[in-house]
Order: sequence, then structure tokens, then C-alpha cells
Amino acid sequence: MIPMVDLKQQYADLKPEIDAAISAVLSSSQFILGPNVAAFEKETAVFLDCEFAISCGSGTDALHLALAGLGIGPGDEVITSTFTFIATAEAIEYVGAKPVFVDIDADTFNLDPAAVEAALTPATRAIIPVHLFGRPADMAQIQALAIANNLLLIEDCAQSFGAKVDGKRTGTIGHAGCFSFFPSKNLGCYGDGGLISTNDPVLAERIQVLRNHGSEKRYEHSMIGYNSRLDEIQAAILRCKLTKIDGYNAARYLAAKHYNYSLAGIDDLLTPELPPPGEHVFHQYTLLSKQRDKLMAALKEADITSAIYYPIPLHQQKVFVSKYGQQNLPNAELVTQTCLSLPMYPELGKPKIDRICDIISKQL
Repeated sequence: MIPMVDLKQQYADLKPEIDAAISAVLSSSQFILGPNVAAFEKETAVFLDCEFAISCGSGTDALHLALAGLGIGPGDEVITSTFTFIATAEAIEYVGAKPVFVDIDADTFNLDPAAVEAALTPATRAIIPVHLFGRPADMAQIQALAIANNLLLIEDCAQSFGAKVDGKRTGTIGHAGCFSFFPSKNLGCYGDGGLISTNDPVLAERIQVLRNHGSEKRYEHSMIGYNSRLDEIQAAILRCKLTKIDGYNAARYLAAKHYNYSLAGIDDLLTPELPPPGEHVFHQYTLLSKQRDKLMAALKEADITSAIYYPIPLHQQKVFVSKYGQQNLPNAELVTQTCLSLPMYPELGKPKIDRICDIISKQL
């Protein structure tokens, strides 16, 4: 079987280091906001080249805390992509703001800057571009829109840890970057985990208080906060993996390059573009085909996993359709009907890719 992601192989490769790190935490009996959390935050800030990195309980919490920390709330509109995981929109709803869904660029799957500009209103307070599948959004144009309209810019980096835009890591361009360490992510722990990056000391301090029950000092609470803390064991695991993330991302890029080479010239198949190395970290390798269901069935028959990310755009999800279902967002709607993600992880290797591509080529 070829899975979408092979977490067992990566653990096997890192087992001595990870087991030792977990054992050290258990021996220390420091489990909440301990030395590994502090060290991971410092090491991540250095890696990202930003002033502050504040860990939290999940990628969803990271988005929520960033929005809350920036004071976004009722009456505010936040523009974001309709083609993403629901967490992006959930976080906007959590703070009482209104998500404004806009269409994507059909080639990159990311926010279309022209669609963002068209959606601006006097109530617009922020933009959340999603660096989907590991490819950074068009930050030059989106940032220019944010600056020109005095808007907050929050990057959803859940799938783009380590990716760069003009030499800068995603998460360091806007007012805040929000990361997920869900196990299957490029940098993943063995549970839930998240992080907010920023260069704003006031925002960083506010998020540190918000994530810990609104407390600056034990049993003293200056605001209503949340319980959203990365635990020591997960931080210890992430520290082991952080030193290897550039290598993991490079391996993903090479896998994507081999996919593209092997699938070149096949009718009714659109493979993803390959920006220069480092500018796309391929959390997912996603292609487009009108015969997607046929390809999925053939792959399943060969014991190869594939997946649809995402089958329903957010404006058509049951929870949102009564408010937003009348929107016409054609690029996203077409992509949801034709997109297919193939197995992608650093240890995938050419023999498995060749097998996958051989099956696909025989179907088209």
C-alpha cells in the first residue's frame, strides 16, 4: 500500500532522537509551558527570521488567537479564500467577524488579488491569504492592497512551513502568520499544535496572555483568555524535526518534480506549476483532471491512496450555504470538481511515484 503520508517511516528514521526527547520530558515532569516550549519558540523564530513565535494548541487556535489579538470582532469583515479547510473561516466566526469568501487563481489555487480588491468594503478589516498546498499566495499584490487600504494581513501558513516569498519565509510578511503542526503537516507533531509568528511586540505579548487563560501572572487575569498551550512532549518532538525541515521540504519538491516529469504530456491532466525550489514546499501534490473519479478508482484498486482537497468550497458548505450559497466563484467551484491529490511525503521516493504515474497514464 502507498498511503497519502507515511508517518511510520519518518518516526522510524528519527526514533532514537524522538524517544530520547520524550523520555527526557517524562523524567522532568514539566509538561505545560516548560523549557522545550520556550526553546522551540526561540528556535522557530530564528528559523523564520521573525521577532516572536508563540506556540499554541492547534493551527485553528493560531488563527483564532491572531484575530483576537489584533482586535478583530463584530462588525468587521475578513476576506479569505473559499478554497481552503474550514478552520480559516471558523476562526473568523469565533471572533464575531464576517468571513468574505472570494475566488482563487485557477493555476495556483490561491487567493486571486483582483477578487480581493473587488470584495473590499468600508467594513473590511483584514485579509487572510492561505498558502494552499505549500505554495505561497501572491503576497506582493495582496500586501499592496492591505497597505493601500490600511488593512491587517494574517497569513494562513498551515500548509507552508518553510516556504519562501522573495527570500522571506511565509508567516513573516503580514502582521501575523499562523501555523499548524497537525501530524501530516510538513512540520508535524504527534497530536495537535500551532504557532503564531509576528514582529509586533504588542501583539506577541497579547497572544501570550490570551493563550493562557488571559493570565500575565499566575492566578491574576487581565482579560478573558483561552486554554491553548502547546505541551512539552509535542514541543520536544517538533524540536527534533525542525532541524530537518529544509531537507524534508527539498525532498517533497524533488518528488513533485518527478511527478511532473512522469505525467508530462498526458491528455486531460494538469499538473501543478514548479516555482523555483523553496518557493513551494508541496504539502500536497494536487493535479486537475475531468476524469478524477476514474483515476481515484484505479489507484484504489492498486492499493494507492489519493484524496480530494477540497470537495466543497466554503461558500457552499452546509454551515455557510444559506448566507453565501448564491455567490458565483467559478474557479474554486471548477477546481473542487476536478482536483486530486496524490501521495506526498519526504520519504516517498521515485519507485513509488513511478508506480503511481504508470497507473494514471494507463487510465488517460
